[in-house]
Amino acid sequence: MIRPRIPVNPLPTGIVTPLITTAPAPVEQHHTTACTCQHTTPAPAPVASGPAVRLSPAGVLAVVGGGAAVVLVVGAVLVSMLLAVAITGASVAVCAVVLRSLLNDSRKR
Repeated sequence: MIRPRIPVNPLPTGIVTPLITTAPAPVEQHHTTACTCQHTTPAPAPVASGPAVRLSPAGVLAVVGGGAAVVLVVGAVLVSMLLAVAITGASVAVCAVVLRSLLNDSRKR
């Protein structure tokens, strides 16, 4: 069936041999003297100078308001569930007291 492939490392050097190897990128050879082959140099990658997401003050207020609304809704749901459990427990206790009194009355007669 499925067997794990463990990399083989004959010496305990601490260097793990990867299972998948990628081919190295081709190296462009440049001439030592001036040439007419018109080499092009790759453009440098743009450097991010700040955070990726910028929020306006209205955006910050919207995020804070949305977070507060989520907290209030989750809190209301949890409180209502706790209240439902408490009401159910109280009604079961009242039923137990009524049944106990009915059974005790029938035994005394």
